[in-house]
Amino acid sequence: MAAYTLGELARLVGGHVIGDDCICIEGVATLANASPQQISFLANSRYQYQLSETRAAAVILSESELPQCRVAALVTANPYISYARIAALFVPTSAKQQGIHPAAFVSSDAVIHETAWVGPNCSIEAGVTVGANVRIGPGCFVGENSGVGADSLLVGNVSLCHGVHIGCRNTIHPGAVIGSDGFGFANVQGEWLKVPQLGGVVTGDDVEIGANTTIDRGALDDTVIEEGVKLDNQIQIAHNVHIGAHTAMAGCAGVSGSTRVGRRCAIAGGVGIAGHLEIADDVTITAMSLVLKSIREPGSVYSSGIPAEPNRPWNRRLVHFRRLDEMAARLKSVEHQLGTDINKQEN
Repeated sequence: MAAYTLGELARLVGGHVIGDDCICIEGVATLANASPQQISFLANSRYQYQLSETRAAAVILSESELPQCRVAALVTANPYISYARIAALFVPTSAKQQGIHPAAFVSSDAVIHETAWVGPNCSIEAGVTVGANVRIGPGCFVGENSGVGADSLLVGNVSLCHGVHIGCRNTIHPGAVIGSDGFGFANVQGEWLKVPQLGGVVTGDDVEIGANTTIDRGALDDTVIEEGVKLDNQIQIAHNVHIGAHTAMAGCAGVSGSTRVGRRCAIAGGVGIAGHLEIADDVTITAMSLVLKSIREPGSVYSSGIPAEPNRPWNRRLVHFRRLDEMAARLKSVEHQLGTDINKQEN
C-alpha cells in the first residue's frame, strides 16, 4: 500500500502545510467519508460545512477556506488540480504483462512490440502496428492497417476499424468504436445510395475516449482528434469532424459531419452541434444547447438549453409560448397605433 507524509505531498503539488507535515497519508476520500489515514479536498464552497465534521487526516484547500478547517491543511492555489495529482499516487496498479494471450488472434502480418500486451479474445488484423508498452484488454478488435501508439491503453471490448491511428498515451474505455462508417447517403429518387467512407481516424497524443463513444471515419479525408482531447461516455463524433487540442466534451454530446471545433473548448453534456460549422478556440457551450450556426468569437459562452423547473410554472409559461404569434401581432398593432398618434401630435 502506498503511503506518503503530508510534507511529501505538499512538495509534490507546490503547496504548504498548516499542522503536522509528518502525518502519514494512505489514500484519498471525500470530506464526508474520509478516515484518519486519508486526505480529502475542498474545491467547491457548497461543501464547506463538511469541514467541521470531517475525520480526514488533512484537507487540500485554498487559503480562503483555511479558517474553517479543524484538521491539518495542505494549502494550494488550486485544490482540485492538487487533489488530482495526489490521487494519481494511489491508483491501484496491476503487474505489467507482456506478450500475446493464447486466446488472442494476431495476424502474422501485424507488428506487436515485445513490451506490449494483447489480452484474451482479441483480434489483431493484418498490417496493424502496436507500440511499446501498449495494453490491449480482452475482447478488443484492431482492424487492418491500424496503429496504436506507445503507452496507450484499450481497456476492453474496444473496436478500432481499419485505417485508424491512435496516438501515444491514449486511454480508450470499454465499448468505444473508432473508425466505423460515417452516415453518408445520397438520396436518389426517394431511395438512399450509400456513399463510400474512404478516410480514417487519427488521434493525437494524450487523448482519452469514454465508454461507448463513437468516432466515425472520414468520407475522404480523416476525422481528426488532436492531442489532449478528453471525450466523455456516449459521445458521437461524425465523419470528417476535427476536434482541436485539449478540448473537453461531456457525455451524450454530438458533433455532426465536417464541423471543426477549436482548441481548449468546453462542451457540456447533451450539446448538439450541426454539421459544416466552425467553433472558435476557447468556446464554452453549456448543457443541452443546440448549435446551428458557427461560433467565431474566441472565448465566448453559448447557451440554449432550458433548465428544468416545477411543472405548474412551466405549464403556465408553455401557454404563453403557444400564444407568442398572437401576442407579437397585438404588440405590432399597438406600436403602429402609437406611432400614428405621435405623428398626428407632431403635425
